[in-house]
Amino acid sequence: MKCIAVYTKNFELFSDIYETVMNTPLAENEEKVIEGVVISESGEVPDNYLDRMRTRPDVVVMKVKDRDITILQHGEVFEIFIPEKENVLH
Repeated sequence: MKCIAVYTKNFELFSDIYETVMNTPLAENEEKVIEGVVISESGEVPDNYLDRMRTRPDVVVMKVKDRDITILQHGEVFEIFIPEKENVLH
């Protein structure tokens, strides 16, 4: 599972740039800035990381209904988890 980290705690700003983030090509461990927000391709994460994070009380879990994408928000970061089968437009 691929993970893109978006370093902001502002949900409204995250929502505003979400589609841009999803359409921005990133190499593994590459960082870019979109509207003043740092985004980073965090590489592959094991499935158990997502399962562990879901159980924490300080983590908000969101699902994108029409795609198999999970978004976690905790602290000052949003993590977008994209399954390998999902094709992100680049």
